Amino acid sequence: MTTRLIRQLWKLIDATQTAFLLKLDDPTLVQWLVQQLREQQCLSQEEEVAAKAYIQSRLLLIREIA
Repeated sequence: MTTRLIRQLWKLIDATQTAFLLKLDDPTLVQWLVQQLREQQCLSQEEEVAAKAYIQSRLLLIREIA
């Protein structure tokens, strides 16, 4: 995952309401975040797979930050 995508992801997480992030279950949260990234820019299939893996590996941190 590129540093640009990582920055966009964390910016998205920071801008999203905490209650919304916390009410989603893990698979739904991953899908929602990837969809938001996809809407912000065109992701290749490889970038999407990398983004999903990165988000899944950081779910606990995402929830702690929220």
